[in-house]
Amino acid sequence: GLLGRVGADLSRVEFFHFPFDRGWTRDSGPLFVRRDAPPKEVAIARFRFNAWAKYPDWKRDARVPLLAARKLRLRLLPVRIGEKDFVLEGGSIEVNGAGTLVTTEECLLDPKVQVRNPGLGRGEIEGALRANLGVENILWLGKGIAGDDTHGHIDDVCRFVNRRTVVFCQEANPRDANYRLLQENRERLEGMRLEDGSRIEAVPLPMPAPLYLDSQRLPASYANFYIANAAVLVPTFNDPQDRVALGILTELFPDRPVVGIHAVDLVWGLGTIHCLTQQQPAL
Repeated sequence: GLLGRVGADLSRVEFFHFPFDRGWTRDSGPLFVRRDAPPKEVAIARFRFNAWAKYPDWKRDARVPLLAARKLRLRLLPVRIGEKDFVLEGGSIEVNGAGTLVTTEECLLDPKVQVRNPGLGRGEIEGALRANLGVENILWLGKGIAGDDTHGHIDDVCRFVNRRTVVFCQEANPRDANYRLLQENRERLEGMRLEDGSRIEAVPLPMPAPLYLDSQRLPASYANFYIANAAVLVPTFNDPQDRVALGILTELFPDRPVVGIHAVDLVWGLGTIHCLTQQQPAL
């Protein structure tokens, strides 16, 4: 097969065949949590997936965390507020692994558009995140990028590259739909602190030129990279800024290669590499 031809160690690869509605594993797949205090454990936090409160076909997707927990023999931890399952997608949160989580108001707090958890306010949502993800410090940016049908996912906007440093998207063209909202996010980041009270180191990442399918703006972003054990996979868009973005990320990840993956075809489906993946932590 393809993996064998590129020299992958197939003894370390296992395929699970689950029925699903779409391939965006970041959002519908298992969201792993780890307890480092004895007894150490990796488990799956079962947030509800409802297709971003937008599409009707999600019931097969919603079963994937359960099926994964069974296959991996991990505990499944239902996340509920009162009698209701708490809705959350993996692409809507970004964590540094030390207690800080970044998200957007557009995605989790909008009272009218694609409302994930009707009736819940900021305090209740923060409480659910703290109780179920082991975070203590929750930071709110404003909006996600134009063309994002998830309505504000953080993984196209701002990403941790280590415990103290984020990259954040910045649009150079003042006439672009993303310019003002990304400027506001930058201003918010400048005043934010990590869980230990220190400033966040924030590194700007360029945006590619706008991409469209017919007349629909697509959510093309270099921030949708995936950090693997041996490499960082970065979406590229046949754009002059590809090289700039890869250079910035190469400096930030000196311990592993940064590899560009052509993603124009992927983004036609309204996501790229981070959206397709979901890492499982080691115990």
